[in-house]
Amino acid sequence: MVLGMSVAAFTALHVILSLIGILAGAVVVFQMWNARTPQGWTAVFLATTVATSVTGFMFPSEQFTPARAVGLISLVALAAALFGLYYARLAGAWRWIYVSCAVMALYLNVFVAVVQAFQKLAFLHPLAPTGSEPPFVVTQVLVLAAFIWAAVLALRRFHPSVRSPMAAA
Repeated sequence: MVLGMSVAAFTALHVILSLIGILAGAVVVFQMWNARTPQGWTAVFLATTVATSVTGFMFPSEQFTPARAVGLISLVALAAALFGLYYARLAGAWRWIYVSCAVMALYLNVFVAVVQAFQKLAFLHPLAPTGSEPPFVVTQVLVLAAFIWAAVLALRRFHPSVRSPMAAA
């Protein structure tokens, strides 16, 4: 039991939070390309991605796993993104820190989703049963390349108004 739920129910909650975070994060990054920070989507993205990382630490485990390392890195990136957006209001260097950290947090969520897909989906698992086979590696390299491209584009284009960093989309 985790938070009064069976491990299966808690896993479902964790996956739902993750998928909502990925969807909202994709909208947020797309809007960054248009120099916008949609208030609602951004709040949903940041909240569900924080919740995904936090709930990841609640799964029963006696050791520090690679998944927990990814969760810790994600929480550090999210803390910087939250600070830059809501406290520093994207002033100065906080604009690029926010963009970089938000895109990194989204990437880490997608990275884990790809890992889980290859582990759990019957049609993908035979392609990479240990997670080190070429189909898995190529997929992760392509995902990383896509996120680097998305981050560069967002860094170039995301220059929201200084007086209103939370302008609606």
